[in-house]
Amino acid sequence: MYEFYPLLTVGAVVGVISVIFILAYFSIKDRKEAIGFDRNMKDSEIIKRLMQYAKPHAKSFILVMIIMLFSIAYDIISPTLIGNVEEMIKGDFEYKSLISYVIVYALILAVSLVSTYVQAIMLQKIGQKILSAIREDLFSHIESLSHAQLHTMPVGKLVTRVTNDTNAISMMFTNILVNLLKNVFIIVGVIGAMLLLNYGLTLMVLCFAPFIALFTVIFRKFSRKAYREVKDGTTDINTFLSENLSGMKIIQIFNREDRKMEEFEGKNTKLKSAKFRQMFVFGIFRPLVYMLYISSVLCLLYLGARGYINDTVFLGQKITGGVVVAFYMYISKFFNPIQNLAEQFNWLQSAFASAEKIFTVFDIKPDVVDEDNAIELTDVRGDIEFRNVWFAYNEGDWVLKDVSFKVKAGQTVAFCGSTGSGKTTILSLICRNYDIQRGEILIDGINIRKYTISSLRRHFGQMLQDVFLFSGTIRSNILLRKEDVSDEEVLKACRYVNADKLLDKLPSGLDEEVMERGANFSAGQRQLISFARTIVHKPEIMILDEATANIDTETEVLIQDSLEKLMNIGTLLIVAHRLSTIRRADNIIYLSHGEIKEQGTHNELLEKKGRYYELYKLQQDKAQLV
Repeated sequence: MYEFYPLLTVGAVVGVISVIFILAYFSIKDRKEAIGFDRNMKDSEIIKRLMQYAKPHAKSFILVMIIMLFSIAYDIISPTLIGNVEEMIKGDFEYKSLISYVIVYALILAVSLVSTYVQAIMLQKIGQKILSAIREDLFSHIESLSHAQLHTMPVGKLVTRVTNDTNAISMMFTNILVNLLKNVFIIVGVIGAMLLLNYGLTLMVLCFAPFIALFTVIFRKFSRKAYREVKDGTTDINTFLSENLSGMKIIQIFNREDRKMEEFEGKNTKLKSAKFRQMFVFGIFRPLVYMLYISSVLCLLYLGARGYINDTVFLGQKITGGVVVAFYMYISKFFNPIQNLAEQFNWLQSAFASAEKIFTVFDIKPDVVDEDNAIELTDVRGDIEFRNVWFAYNEGDWVLKDVSFKVKAGQTVAFCGSTGSGKTTILSLICRNYDIQRGEILIDGINIRKYTISSLRRHFGQMLQDVFLFSGTIRSNILLRKEDVSDEEVLKACRYVNADKLLDKLPSGLDEEVMERGANFSAGQRQLISFARTIVHKPEIMILDEATANIDTETEVLIQDSLEKLMNIGTLLIVAHRLSTIRRADNIIYLSHGEIKEQGTHNELLEKKGRYYELYKLQQDKAQLV
C-alpha cells in the first residue's frame, strides 16, 4: 500500500486547495448582492438571442465544424505515432517503418495546418457579417427610439454599445465558440485515444477532471463580475469623453480644466482597478489548471517508472515505455485545451457581458410607435387642429393643459410666450416626437396616430434654433433626406432663402467642407443652410423654432426676408421670442404655463392690450434703448 502514498499525497494537496476555494466561493456567494454579483440575464438567454444572428450562416458553421475535425486529427493521432516509434526503437527497429511513420506524421500535420487556415478565414468572414448585422440592427433600433428615451441615454454609452461591445461579440463568433468546440472535441478525442491505449492510466488522469470542473465553476463567477466592472468602467469613460470633449469650450471658458482632469483621473483609476481585478482572477485560475497538469504528469511518471523498473501492472495493464511517452503527450494535449478553455472562457465572459448590455438596449421598447393598421400619409393640405391636448414630459407635471386651436392650410401661425410656456412642445407633438396623454392632434381632419410615423414626418420641414450640421459638404447637408436632386434645384432653393449669399463667399460653393456640428460656420449661416435644406425637400408643413435667436443683425435681415417667402409656400408654424418676426402671421397664439391666454393677428392683440401687448411694448422699449 505504501507505494501509492505519493499519489495520495498529490490528491491531498489538490483536495486542500479545492476546499479553500469552495469555502471562499460560498462565502462570497452568500453576499453576492452586496458586492455586485448580479445576473441580469441568463447565459442561456444570451446564447439563444445571439444564435438568431448565426442561423443564416448555419451551413457555413457546419462546414467549419467538418474542417475542424481534420484540423484536430494531429492532436489525437500524433502521440500514438510517437509512442509506436518509441516501441519500435526499443524493440525490432526497421528503417522503412520509421520512414512510414514520419510520412504519416507529416501528412497529418499538413492536413491539420491547411484545415486550420481555411477554418480561420471562413470564421473571420462569417464573424464580420454577423457583426455588421448586429451593428445595423442596433443602430436602426436606436433610431426608432423617441426623443424622450434618447434624452435619458448618454451618447457615449450608445457609442460604446455600437462599437466596443459589438467587437467583443464578433470575437465570440470568429474565435471563441468554434475554438471552444474544437477544444472539447480534442479533449473527447484524447480521452478516447487514451482509453484505447491504457484505460488504467486514463482513469488516473480523469481523476483530476472533477477538480477542473470545480475551479471552472468558481472562476466563472469571479470572471463574470470582473468583466462587467471593466465594461461599466469603459462605458463611463466613453460617456465622460463624449460629453466633455463636446463641451471643451465651456470648460476652458470657466477655467475648469483641473476639475475635469480630476474627474477623468477618478474614472480612469476605476477602470484600471477593474482591469487589475480581471487579470488577478485569470492569474489565479490558469496556474490552478497548470498545477493539475503538473500533478497528473508527476503521477504518470511515478507509475510509469515503477512499471518500467519493477514490471508493475497498474489496474491490470502493463505500463511500457511507449505507453508512458504517448501518455505524456496525451496529458499535454488534454490539459492544453483546458488551459485554452480558461482563456476562451475569459473572452466568452467578455462577450456575454457585452451582449447583455447590447440586448438591454434592444429591450427598450420605443415609446412612439405606429398603431396597428396605420396608414401612409400621401397628400397633405396642411390643416392642423389641437383638441383638448394635455401633455407632460414627467407624469403629473403638465406642460400643456387642455390646449385647443386650429390652423388652416396655407396659414402662418406663430406661438409666443415666456420660456417654458409650451411653445416648442407644441411643435414637437405635431411631428409625434412625443405622444400626448390626452386629447387629439389632427392633420387634415385625421388623428396623427392613424398615420405611420415615417410618412407623417416626411411632409414636415423643421428648422430649429440649434441647427445641426453633419460632417461632409454643404451639398450633403442640404440633400439630407433625398439625393435625387440636381445642383440647379439646390441652388434655386438657396437663392430662395438667401443662402446663395453665403455660397458666393465660399471658395468651393456647395462642395465647401462642413466640420463636425458645422463648427466652421456661424449660427446665422447654419440657419440659412437649414432653410435651404427644408425648401429643397418641398414640405407641405414647415416648422420654425426660434430661427432668429442668437444671430447677427446682417444675417437676421436675410432670414427675415426668407421668412416672408416661406409664408407663401404652405402651412407655417413659428415659435419666436422676437415679435418683430411674426407681425405678418395670420394668427398669433400667446401661451403661458401651458395654456392659451390670447390669440389673434398682431393688430388684434395690440388692440386688446393684454399680455401680448405688454410683451410687445417691452421689446419696443428695449430696442429704443439699444
